[in-house]
Amino acid sequence: MLALWSGAVEIELRDDVYRRPLSTALDRLGLAEGWTCVDVGAGGGDVSVALAQMVGRDGRVYAVDVDPRRRDEIAALAAAHAQVLALSQAGEELTLPEQVDLAFCRFLLMHVAEPRRVLRRMAGAVRPGGWVVAQEPVTTAGRIGGRPLSMDGARDQDVGAVLPALVRDAGLVLVDAWAEAPAGAGPGPVAGYLEAMTGVDPGDEPVVLPPLVTVVARRPA
Repeated sequence: MLALWSGAVEIELRDDVYRRPLSTALDRLGLAEGWTCVDVGAGGGDVSVALAQMVGRDGRVYAVDVDPRRRDEIAALAAAHAQVLALSQAGEELTLPEQVDLAFCRFLLMHVAEPRRVLRRMAGAVRPGGWVVAQEPVTTAGRIGGRPLSMDGARDQDVGAVLPALVRDAGLVLVDAWAEAPAGAGPGPVAGYLEAMTGVDPGDEPVVLPPLVTVVARRPA
C-alpha cells in the first residue's frame, strides 16, 4: 500500500498516482470518524476502503457500481471493513437507505450518458449542508512525448473541462475546484499507470497524465 499525508488526512491507495488531489479534497472538507459516505462508480473499491479507514467503525461507506461483478470484488476487498456496504446501482438511479455526509465519484461521469443526472442524484443523496466531491479528467490535455492522449472508449473524455459548471447546474454550491496532472519520464508509477489505463507503454518518453479536475461542492443547507 502507498500512503500519502496531506494536512490531517492520510489516504492509503494502491499504486494510485492521483491520490494527492483526493487527499487534498478530503482535507478541505474535514472528513472525520463517524461520517457516512457513498462512492459512486466504485470500481475495484480502493477509494471505498480508504474512506472506510478514515470514517472508522462508527462511520459507513456505500460502494456503488453498476456492474454486479464489482460488488463481489468490493465485498472481498472490504472483508475487514464491516462498515463498507456494496450495492449494484447505476449512478443515474442512485438510491440509498439514508442521507450521507459525502458523495464521491471519480472517472465516472466521463462514461455516462447523462452526467448532470448523476450529479443531481448525488446531490440528493447528501444531507443539507453535506458534500459532493467529483474528479474527472481532461484526457486530451495529457501528453506522451508531447503528443495528445485520447480515450476512445469514453463518452466524454474531456468532461473535466466542464465539471465545475455541471456541479453548479446540479444545484450545488461550488466551494473549490482545481486541476492536477502527475508527470514522469521513463519507467515508474506514471508510466505504469498510463499503461494500465490505456494499454500504451510509453517506454522512455516523457508523460503528462490527463489533468484531473477536482470539484468540492456543497448541498445548500
